[in-house]
Amino acid sequence: MMPMKTAFALAAAVLLAACSSSQAPEKQTARGADDFAPEQGHGNTEQQLVRAQEFMAASANPLATEAGYRVLKQGGSAVDAMIAMQTTLSLVEPQSSGLGGGAFVVYWDNQAKKLTTFDARETAPKAATPELFLDKEGKPLEFKQAVVGGRSVGTPGVPKMMEELHKRYGKMPWARLFDMPVKLAEEGFQVSPRMAASIQSNAEHLQRYPATAAYFLPNGQALQAGALLKNPEFAATVKTLAKDGAKPFYNGKYAQNIIKAVRGAKDNPGKLAAVDFKNYKIIEREAVCGSYREYQVCGMGAPSSGGIALAQITGILNQFEQKQSSYRSLNSWRLLGDASRLAFADRDLYVADPDFVKVPTQALVSDAYLKQRAALLADTAQALGDAPAGEFGSTQAAAPAIELPSTSHVVAVDKQGNVLSMTTSIENAFGSTLMANGYLLNNELTDFSFEPVKNGKPVANRVEGGKRPRSSMAPTIVLKNGRPYMTVGSPGGSRIIGYVAKTLVAHIDWGMDIQQAISLPNMLNRFGTYELEQNTTAAKQAEALQKIGYKTEVRDLNSGVQGIVITDKGLIGGADPRREGKVMGD
Repeated sequence: MMPMKTAFALAAAVLLAACSSSQAPEKQTARGADDFAPEQGHGNTEQQLVRAQEFMAASANPLATEAGYRVLKQGGSAVDAMIAMQTTLSLVEPQSSGLGGGAFVVYWDNQAKKLTTFDARETAPKAATPELFLDKEGKPLEFKQAVVGGRSVGTPGVPKMMEELHKRYGKMPWARLFDMPVKLAEEGFQVSPRMAASIQSNAEHLQRYPATAAYFLPNGQALQAGALLKNPEFAATVKTLAKDGAKPFYNGKYAQNIIKAVRGAKDNPGKLAAVDFKNYKIIEREAVCGSYREYQVCGMGAPSSGGIALAQITGILNQFEQKQSSYRSLNSWRLLGDASRLAFADRDLYVADPDFVKVPTQALVSDAYLKQRAALLADTAQALGDAPAGEFGSTQAAAPAIELPSTSHVVAVDKQGNVLSMTTSIENAFGSTLMANGYLLNNELTDFSFEPVKNGKPVANRVEGGKRPRSSMAPTIVLKNGRPYMTVGSPGGSRIIGYVAKTLVAHIDWGMDIQQAISLPNMLNRFGTYELEQNTTAAKQAEALQKIGYKTEVRDLNSGVQGIVITDKGLIGGADPRREGKVMGD
């Protein structure tokens, strides 16, 4: 084992997520931590921890959590609750996820005692080429040129994912799962502060298409927090989903509505066609797991980089003694940050859609390889210099891809002991800003690398027809003794990996409860610059980190972690104070 030295006092305290349950939430105080007040603007202000005995659900919006809670209380499964929450989020948090987007699901089937994952990632149109995001001179488009309109829209996966998972794991009748979102759409719901702020900050893009502008900017004015918003078109769409399932969304008028919107988009039309909807499939994939202390950290494999990166980060940290780790230790943050940098180096070179690119997953998460990577971090007094990718004979090139911090996350545990973790997204805030069928369409194709070739080599994550773009979404289920111990995940673009890693380390190594771990100030490192959460005491660590060789940046790090810990005495849930998350359970 390598020793961990150098300590400094990282002042951190814990704010609390908006959590609620049939039991009174517990007030918590982080041990020895100084208070901080992150000015997130629209998060929750009280600190709570939720306990329950039989079931629990958490999402980024109180109305969505309530929809899942009602389903679980009626005897529904974790998958049933997810369907109710996802459909409600499509309405009340449209800037982040929805029926026009995609998702990754990690699921524990308690009857079969089996962990599995489902890939509902969007696909590029069959007609797409590697040059999709190049201009007439062959140069990559600016993101703002690529994102708005039809060019960035991939085939949505959420409707089919919900239907297929319900057929396998649902308990309640399909049609009953949509009662709450339909009622909210017909009778109206109050626009949340977070949604209102997002509309205001994205008003320029939302003005581009008449249907979108009419909904979010009525009479040219951005919707305000507290305004009553109705969406009859969404209600009618969801009623069809409840009655006829996902078929009309892949081989019917709803698919045709999306195609029409995408191909007819002003200035930036896309290439989606009927064949893309006809060929779309949900793919069940083997979970990627890595050892961390007495736990197994399990998540999504490629085309997501989330599960692989988390297995690498925790696997590297596993080479260092837990007893010497502390959130007060500068060396703890050095190890976490540099382990993340090494994982991102491998991610950028190797991870892409495995149906198009050979991804050396088992080699990347093997104990022998991670011991080699850990050896690079042996110098406890200095930050890692270069963070090279491992050598696995790749014929591909690494190139950046832009992942923006929209997205949402839900977790659920049902009475039967089934456990679900789902990260869901339309990518950028409000996606492509195109609407069809009463909901927004994704811009997930901008998660591809815009450069198809670099240094004479093809980029692994380049655009290709039918391909799924790489993601950093990291829905995670942690196992202990072969049984679920925690379900967790976050939105946040490529920072998702760092947010989830911090939460795991804070809980497992630093002894924090799930709410304290979530609320701890965010500090993360993807590409060499240590990012420190603004308006928290994390920002005060810039000088100490600079002294050991890091560049630093103080900025908004708006995670949205939801987590549930499963114990012999019941369930313990937490949600991120930086957003509008809520936990409910009985």
